[in-house]
Amino acid sequence: MIRLTIRQMEYFEALADTLHFGRAAEIVGVTQPALSSQIAEMESRLGCKLFDRSGKTIHLTDEAREIRSRIERILSEAREIEATPRRGRAAMEGRFRLGVIPTVAPYMLPSLLPALKQSYPSLTLELREAVTATLIEETAAGRLDGMIAAHPLDHAALTVQMLFEDRFFLAVPASDPGFVLPPVPPDSPVLERLMLLEEGHCMREQALAVCGQVRPTAMSNYGATSLTTLLQMVAHGQGVTLIPEMARPSSEVIPDLRVVPFAEPMPARMLAFAWRRNAARQGECRALAETIRDLANSGRQQVNGEQNPHEDERDEAERERRLAIAHAV
Repeated sequence: MIRLTIRQMEYFEALADTLHFGRAAEIVGVTQPALSSQIAEMESRLGCKLFDRSGKTIHLTDEAREIRSRIERILSEAREIEATPRRGRAAMEGRFRLGVIPTVAPYMLPSLLPALKQSYPSLTLELREAVTATLIEETAAGRLDGMIAAHPLDHAALTVQMLFEDRFFLAVPASDPGFVLPPVPPDSPVLERLMLLEEGHCMREQALAVCGQVRPTAMSNYGATSLTTLLQMVAHGQGVTLIPEMARPSSEVIPDLRVVPFAEPMPARMLAFAWRRNAARQGECRALAETIRDLANSGRQQVNGEQNPHEDERDEAERERRLAIAHAV
């Protein structure tokens, strides 16, 4: 007779992910004593300790690490059975666990979340922000229902659908006397002061690819985990950095920061939506990807219209040049 329950395995999963009884209880929607009791019963039935509680922090035991992937597979299959389309069931209904990379989440979610709430009121979206490698692993394992990241997303277990192209611009100090006029060529000396996100962020590799003609030894790596942190450092004259087009509106509130275009063809990243290839929610994933694509395209048209992205910068640069000549005279 099977004595372990799906509920206990869900509690185990939450505690294994958070290593914190309070946060795990909040995730599964029970009190902390109730979760602790079920974990203790699970340990009793398995005849082994799953979590080491001897120190100030909780750790998985060797036995827990051995069974974790098997429990995740069981839960993933159970969730897919529950998600199997039923006659009369509304589209985009129930819990959907979505992963988003850090260089997309702060700029996409403020418009995406209210749009989804309006279009799919029965959808409960649970968000996970992490670097690409982590999201791929969790999506392939079934811990996430879908993910948004920059392509390529190479994994045999995933289905990938392209969303939209997100162009790169260069963020520079507004008062930097050594800055060259836009558009910035890929071999510009200003790129020798490029600052990068820390290892693991896909935008770090994209920056290196964009600025491949610049000497790598001249690039500064401050180990920043946030694009916002890099932009603040740029505003204080510590270097320059890449900024995706979707982040431009939020950068306007940072004093002493200027965002300028690259020369054509402008570098860009392709954002994509991915989900597990054998997931039961194929239709919902495709519908969600389409919603994100439409929302992004609508937003870019409102912000940029049909204008050439270089025109405003060129006009501003020309005005500054003429003003400098006038002052010299």
